[in-house]
Order: sequence, then C-alpha cells, then structure tokens
Amino acid sequence: MPFARLATATTPTCHLGLGLAAVGRPGYLNLGRDQDLPSVRSVDALRERTHELLDAAYAQGVRYFDAARSYGRAEEFLAEWLTAHPEADDVVVGSKWGYTYTADWSVEAERHEVKDHSLATYERQRAETDALLGDRFDLYQIHSVTPDSPALTDKELHAKLAESAARGVTVGFSTSGPDQAEAIRAALAVTVEGEPLFRTVQATYNALETSAAPALAEAHDAGLTVIVKEGMANGRLAEPYAPRVLKEVAAEVSLGCDAVALALVLRRPWAGVVLSGAATVGQLSSNLHAAVVDLDEDRLARLATLVEEPHAYWERRGQLRWH
Repeated sequence: MPFARLATATTPTCHLGLGLAAVGRPGYLNLGRDQDLPSVRSVDALRERTHELLDAAYAQGVRYFDAARSYGRAEEFLAEWLTAHPEADDVVVGSKWGYTYTADWSVEAERHEVKDHSLATYERQRAETDALLGDRFDLYQIHSVTPDSPALTDKELHAKLAESAARGVTVGFSTSGPDQAEAIRAALAVTVEGEPLFRTVQATYNALETSAAPALAEAHDAGLTVIVKEGMANGRLAEPYAPRVLKEVAAEVSLGCDAVALALVLRRPWAGVVLSGAATVGQLSSNLHAAVVDLDEDRLARLATLVEEPHAYWERRGQLRWH
C-alpha cells in the first residue's frame, strides 16, 4: 500500500500532509483567508502559491499531498508540480471524487460545488483525475460520505471501485457532518467478494469536534489508514480566533496555536496522517512545528474542555461564508 512509504519515513513531519482545498480555488470557508491570499486571485496567482507551498512542504519532509475534483484546479496545479519535480517520487498523492466544482473561478458564485455519489459521476471524475495525474495518484476517496450516501449501498459502484483497487489505486472515503461515526462504521461493513472495500478514511477531528474518535480507532484497528482533515477547524483554532485556553497552552510551549491544535491530533494513536490546510508558506512552517510540541497531561486536560457538541459544531461550520 502507498502509505507504507510514510511508515518507513524518518523525518518528524512525515505524518503531516498538505491539503490543497484552500489554494486550488479562489473561494473557500477558512477564516482569515482574505489576508492569506493575493489580492488578485487569478489562476496564475493561485498556481504560483500552490507550487510555493508544495516546494516548502516537500523540503520540510511532508510526503502526503491531498486534492479533490472539487478543489478548483488543485489537481492541475499538483500535476504540474509533480511533472516539474521527478525527484518527488516518494510522495503519496490522494484525491477525491463526488463533488463537482461549479463556481467557475468566482468567489461570489451561488453554489461552489455540487455533491453526487453516483457511478456516472465516479466514472466521469475518475477519467478527469486520470487525465491530470495519470499514474502519479495513489489514493482515490469518495468525498464526504454521510450515513445516507448511496455510495454505501451501490453494488455496481463497489464493483468498479474494487476493479480500481485491483489495478493498484487505493480506495478510500472521507466523511463530514455530525454523524461521521455512523458513516465510518457503515463504510467499514462494505465488502466486495467478502473483502473490505475501503483501505483509508479521512475525517474531521480537532480540539472542538472529537465525536468520530471511537469510530476512527475502530477503522485503524481494522487496518485502515486514518487521515485527519480540518484539524484547525477552518481557522477557528488559529490566531486570532483561537479560544483562550489554546492561546494559553501555545504561550507555554512558545509555539503557535496552530501547532498546538495539530499536535493534539498527532497524539492520537489512530492518526496516520494529519493534514495542514495552510494557505501561506509561513502558516505551513508554523503548522509543521506540531511534530515537536510537548503536550503533558495537564495541558491535554485543559484542551479537552474545548470540545463542542457535534451538531452545534457543524451548524457553526455551515454558517461560514465562502470568501
């Protein structure tokens, strides 16, 4: 499996990955993004920013890069970078299908993406990903599976995904929403000819939203690689938005709130890869300090007081505007 390459890596940051959601398109949900990106968010400007981030991440030991069909031109930008860096043959590349980007490079679009987990969407988007990334992508994930997703019950889709796995592409899924744990457990039960279909799960977990933890531990025990997204809660755990307790712990360890927030996730024994969603090289470098943060039992106990009720967390996330 491709993630074996990470298991044998020795750099402290090898289990931190770079997600490209915030830089592959001009609009996204992260707080503070209006200050993070160039004032003119042209395709060329975001291509340049993405390549700067990939350069910095690779130089600092990051070996997992995460994209999606709905992240605007993220796959395109990543493919260009991979072509220009043949030495980066040790990275693991993941992408996702199931959402279609519909904003046409506009921040003011009424809808930025449309969800569809049908077999037809998989086949169309798989061809699009193949055309851009070719044999350089290792992992293809169903984007944002929920308990009612038809992707959990569509046997024809499962057979197509199993064919892809037989040809060497790892099959995984991501989850979103307050019922992540239910979705994860339902996905773990999906089999093709008696064999589990999914080998990875990507889920939201952070200091505010911890409800998926037991199911993620079960997935890890079942042999899946766990990828954690939104460890920064769409910027809510970064300066200047971070809660007071997080700011206090960050001051004690002389590192940023972002490093502490991601370190909290890295400590989970089931966390295989923890994603940075940085939009600047400075943010990325600060995020990567998570690998060396010292969180003792007292600090962990204080950070545990930040946990929110899942429905309240996701309701607040749903109120964030694209900007």
